[in-house]
Amino acid sequence: MKPIRRLAFVINADKAGAPEVARQLIDLAKSVGAETIETTEFPQPDGFLDGCDACCVIGGDGTMLGVAREAARLQVPLLGVNRGSLGFLTTFTAEEARAELPGILTGDYRLATRVMLACTIGGGQPDTALNDVLVKDEVNSRLVHLALYADDEFVAEYACDGLIFSTSTGSTAYNLSAGGPLIQPDAGVIAMTPICPHTLSNRTIVFRQEVRLRIENRSAPARLLVALDGRSHLVNDTGASVEIALAPQRLPLIQSRDHAHFDVVRRKLGWSGGFTG
Repeated sequence: MKPIRRLAFVINADKAGAPEVARQLIDLAKSVGAETIETTEFPQPDGFLDGCDACCVIGGDGTMLGVAREAARLQVPLLGVNRGSLGFLTTFTAEEARAELPGILTGDYRLATRVMLACTIGGGQPDTALNDVLVKDEVNSRLVHLALYADDEFVAEYACDGLIFSTSTGSTAYNLSAGGPLIQPDAGVIAMTPICPHTLSNRTIVFRQEVRLRIENRSAPARLLVALDGRSHLVNDTGASVEIALAPQRLPLIQSRDHAHFDVVRRKLGWSGGFTG
């Protein structure tokens, strides 16, 4: 792969040990001739990733999500070092990052790409999400009625606490907690999982990659809240629809050459071994 000459560091200083790990990795990168820049600001300053060959994110998956939009827009690969809890996106431990960074800087890594969602509210400008888009009532305790269309075909009307639209990357996040499926990370699909639906027949639907989804508010005059990777947008126009599709840009991720997704899933989710007699 392409050698990395200019490496950005985004550091979540609130995560235990993150500043110390960052200093070690920055010193290591400089020792092999790489130029580095760093920030602890969240979100990172506008244009921070301009001209960078890659970005090392030290924190948790939430920190990665905060960098993902700009990284996808500029096609700057992200290398995630986990100082959070589960860490499905921040796949490197501090020890692995220290051991592998010199090789990574010379091009010894694998580059994976992840699909993202594009969400448009009421015909406005699209925004993107790496994990998921949540559509719900603005009041947490209130039931919402949402009509879902796929390529203008009516799917169903849902009475529920909300709908989660997830990428394969986000399938291990809110989608999984709500009973949705695990999806292989390079699958270009959209999973829709209702939250606490008021009928047992409502289950996750997995849509093809070319689909264009539309959600209409059937609970007016109640307003909708749309959250993209946790960033909230209040829909003031109760007649405005929410449209979701796969975004044209994808997020590049740096992984070890021996990275195995389901090995990570087994470890993170504590899957047990085989049956015992």
